[in-house]
Amino acid sequence: MPAFPFELVSPEKIVFSGEVEAVVVPGVEGEFTVLKDHAPTLALIKPGILEYDLSTTQKTRLFVRGGFAQIAPEGLTILAEQTIALEELDAAKLDADLKDAEEDVADAKTDETRRLATERRDQINELKAALKL
Repeated sequence: MPAFPFELVSPEKIVFSGEVEAVVVPGVEGEFTVLKDHAPTLALIKPGILEYDLSTTQKTRLFVRGGFAQIAPEGLTILAEQTIALEELDAAKLDADLKDAEEDVADAKTDETRRLATERRDQINELKAALKL
């Protein structure tokens, strides 16, 4: 399969930059696959699993928490709000993190503390939903 340039960027760093054969993107309007010479597109990304193929035998899967995908003649660029390698995720740890976040929401003394705790809880729920845990 012909390769094309792909760059995945999070606020902290460039997560990946190189040639890939295909990228499966969790778009807001549905999952879509980008191949070489894809039509130019700008799409919103929902929390979900992003998969890119370096070759037919080497695939990488990451959780992305929203962002934008820009497909241009020069290739695909994804600006993700957050990325997490699937190897770093553990169902038991996510459950414990969710319990802690729910306790933080219940114990919040100010509106700002409650808002931050609620946001963290919602992020963990999005992650669990994307991973189907």
